[in-house]
Amino acid sequence: MSRLTFDLDVLRTLVTGIELGSFAKAADRLGRSTSAVSAQLKKLEEQVGTPVLRKAGRGMVLTPTGEVLIGYARRLLELNDEAAHAVRGTELHGEVRLGLQEDFGEGLLAHVLAGFARAHPRVRVEARLARNAELLQQLQRGRLDLTLAWRLDGRRSPHARSVARVPLCWLGARGAELPPPSKSEPLPLAMLEAPCLMRDAAIAALNRARIPWRVAFTSPSLAGIWAAVGAGLGVTVRTAIGVPPSLQVLAGLPGLPHAGLDVHRADAQPPPPVSRLEHLLAEHVQALV
Repeated sequence: MSRLTFDLDVLRTLVTGIELGSFAKAADRLGRSTSAVSAQLKKLEEQVGTPVLRKAGRGMVLTPTGEVLIGYARRLLELNDEAAHAVRGTELHGEVRLGLQEDFGEGLLAHVLAGFARAHPRVRVEARLARNAELLQQLQRGRLDLTLAWRLDGRRSPHARSVARVPLCWLGARGAELPPPSKSEPLPLAMLEAPCLMRDAAIAALNRARIPWRVAFTSPSLAGIWAAVGAGLGVTVRTAIGVPPSLQVLAGLPGLPHAGLDVHRADAQPPPPVSRLEHLLAEHVQALV
């Protein structure tokens, strides 16, 4: 049996189409015609020997084989891109001061920043984990070059662009039953200290639904909130990104808005190391959502 060797361009088309939710959009992004994209996908299925996509309504979704393949495809493309940037990017040098929300600290620090450091060993990266208000304040004061920050109110800094819209959700301890809130037993909340965009969204949703609530636990850090919710001290509101396995998304509580996620730059035309890291951050976040 001959060895199967995948075409990375074809895998990139598959991954892009799934992430954008449309292979027509993938064709535009990749600079190909829709007929060329169709030909690529047909070639891929002929290589694999079984369908990797199936029709669902007016679009296409992955088959079980496709779900297996796309995980490997992302890893192959990631390694390919890292190698390409490593051999092309050795000239990059300088410093990037990066600010991150705690939601993204573990994944981005271990994944994106590690790969960036390998590809660009002459660039020094300083990372800071903090809350939204502090990150934007440090950016405005010139102490950060780049940051990821949540947005609920439509406001953003002068040099920002949207990278994702993520639904907020109610979170509680896994396996715990949530008793119906009442005047005698209001819903216990575990929340970050004010000001907090997601705290405000939770309280506004409960007030609109006329559900009694009380703040049972506050913390200046997200790690403290995860611990309190996992211990059953209350429920909280966050996105599903970075949620520990001890927690679960809760149903039956009022609907919540989406949170925008923006990448902010200190300068309109940042130096090449900042631009490169900004691109990698945006790619990673878009893959998460």
